[in-house]
Parts: sequence; structure tokens; C-alpha cells
Amino acid sequence: MIPRHISRRLLEALADSPAVLLHGARQTGKSTLVQHITSGDYRARYLTFDDTALLAAATADPPGFLAGLDGPVALDEVQRVPELFMAIKADIDRDRRPGRYLLTGSANVLTLPKLSESLAGRMEILPLWPLSQGEIEGHREAFVDVAFGSRLPKVTRATERQAQLIERVLRGGYPEPYARSGWSRRRAWFNSYVTTILQRDVRDLANIEGLTAMPRLLALLASRVGSLLNHADISRSLAMPQTTLKRYMALLEGIFLAQLLPPWSSNVGKRLVKSPKLYLNDTGLAASLLGQDRARALKSSQFLGPLVENFIVMELRKQIAWSQTQPAAFHFRTLSGQEVDVVLESPSGKVVGVEIMTSVAVDSDDFNGLRVLADQAGERFVRGVVLYGGPEVVPFAKRMHAMPLSVVWRA
Repeated sequence: MIPRHISRRLLEALADSPAVLLHGARQTGKSTLVQHITSGDYRARYLTFDDTALLAAATADPPGFLAGLDGPVALDEVQRVPELFMAIKADIDRDRRPGRYLLTGSANVLTLPKLSESLAGRMEILPLWPLSQGEIEGHREAFVDVAFGSRLPKVTRATERQAQLIERVLRGGYPEPYARSGWSRRRAWFNSYVTTILQRDVRDLANIEGLTAMPRLLALLASRVGSLLNHADISRSLAMPQTTLKRYMALLEGIFLAQLLPPWSSNVGKRLVKSPKLYLNDTGLAASLLGQDRARALKSSQFLGPLVENFIVMELRKQIAWSQTQPAAFHFRTLSGQEVDVVLESPSGKVVGVEIMTSVAVDSDDFNGLRVLADQAGERFVRGVVLYGGPEVVPFAKRMHAMPLSVVWRA
């Protein structure tokens, strides 16, 4: 098993919360991690609702099912039994000892009002994303925390070539396809994965039949990663009513495949009316949907830039999950077109801007969006970073630096 960096936070949450939910897309390693923890640091009985007998028992009589359990319990794929949440709430209200329930889910309960409301204040929620580059290489990345510090991340001259970066992007972080050798075998896994998700999880959540348009929607979203989400344009491209599109998008967010990066503004109210940027949860999945292999990526840069941006955005989101700073992630864009790919804002309001490029050269103009962000953030602005394809850390101004892309997983 590849050690997961979220493990420490998961154990800390179990030490003081009655219930903890570990959620994320299917096949990101939730079951593997939970079985590992329940056989070691957190002794608990492990049950999965992929077992049809357990599923039937819990659905028929949720309170009775819980009454038959003794001691701490880990319940896997709990979103398949939504009736169970109210029974867990009642049980916790009778006994609020920490660590009683470790739940996992392949659907985001925050998008399911009845489920999220039933355990409000009783359950801590942690995300599990596909493998990060640091997890793959066996070290704990700290770029997010270091970016908010007083000193720059310590990096040596980067030696990673573009072909190596492309290989990272095309492989992504899902554990099983990452371990497969060869593009065709990885693509076969992703094709089966999408089919299974649509036939199982989406129908479990929404009871929707006739999801033939969903694969086309996913492929179109893959071709638009890094762009602003425009429902009207996507609706026209697919000849799909906007009402249907918005419902499908909500489902894709609910099962963690589609990821939206909300807009940042110094005026909090304005964040609610601007468009988010669109990403997928894994660039291996995105590359498969686009039919991108190494040879095509090296020949054409049409999708490389957006895929690299998607890759870095998700690496930052993975780090946020276990970071000490715990910032929120946004994008920044002005009416005049100045933009910053990622804005990290700490709970105290400190701001770090990150611009993502694939070119090996960088100049002063590449910092224009970061300068506008710095002006708007004022004293809250900590640092602006342009991540680029070159090997050196280059200072451009006070609190403005160009850094190799690999600093994200090497710092």
C-alpha cells in the first residue's frame, strides 16, 4: 500500500469526532486506506455496502442494523444507504464518544441536503483525492504551507524534462491505472471506470435512465479544462437543454469527477456572481477522454497547457487536504482580462497567487495578473509565483518569483 498523507488528519479527527467521513471518487483508495487503518491505529469492524446482504439489512431497518454493531465501526460506501444517516445521528446523540463511526462515500454528502443536515456538527469530513506526486514518490509535499511562509520553498535546480512532466500528467493519480504499463491498458481502465460510474453511482444518486449523453459531456469538459464554465455554450455544443446540463453537472460534481474553482474577489459578495473555472479530478482521466497519448502530447500543445494547469490545480487541492494552513482555492479574473490561475486564501485572509505556464521562458509580463491581485489584496498578499517549464528559481520583484513546475511536489 502507498502511504496516504491524509492518514494523520484522519486519525486526529477520529480522536475527537463521533463520526468521520472520508469521501472521494471511486477507486481513489478509500477502502484500502480504511482497511489499513482499522487493522492498526484505529481498531474497528469494517463493513462495506457493496455487500448486497449488508445493504439490504441496513436499508430495511437502519436503527436495528446499528443496534447490532458493537464498538467502533467503519462503514464503506455509506451513500448507498441514505436512510442510515438519520439513525447514525440519533445514535451519536445518545453517545457522543469520539471515533464511533468511520464512514466512506463516493458521493459528496455536502451536495445532498438531507444527508449533510442530519450529521451537521457531529461529523468531520475529509477528502481523498487520487494519489499526489509526493505520495507516489514517497515524501510529504509542503508547497502550500511553505508558500504562506516568510521564506521561499527550498528547491535545487530542476532537472525534469518536458517528456517526464507529460508522463506525469498522462498517468494521473488513480492507483490502479498508474500501476499499469502502457497507454492502451490505462485507457482501457479509464473507459471501464467511466462506464461503471455512469451505470452505478449516477443512477444510485439520481435514478436517471438514458445517460447516453454523459460520456460526450465528460469528453467535452475534458477539452475545456482550465476555462470558465459556460453552461450556455456547452448546452449548444451538445444540443442539450440547460436544465438537463446543470443537473448532469451537479451529478458529476457530486461524484467528484468535475471540479469547479470559484472566483476570488476582495469583495466577498462579488464571488457569488462570477463564473467558476472548470477542471476534472484527474488528468489521466482527462487525457483518456481526449485520446491523448505521449506522442500526441509531444507533437501538439493544444491540450498540453490546459492539462498541465489541471494537473497543478489538483496537486494543490491534494496538498490543501493535509496542509497546516488549510487555505481555500480560487481563481482570479478581472473585466479587463487580467487573471491568475490559482488564488490560495488562508483562514486568516492571507493570499498567495499561483500562475501556471508550460513555456521554458518567463518575462515580466507573465506577472501582470499577479500584480493586479497584489493590488487588490493589499497587505494580505504574501507572495506571487509563476510556475513554468524552466529549471531555475528567478526573482522578478519583491514577493514575486518564477519557479519550476516541479517545486509543487518537490518542496
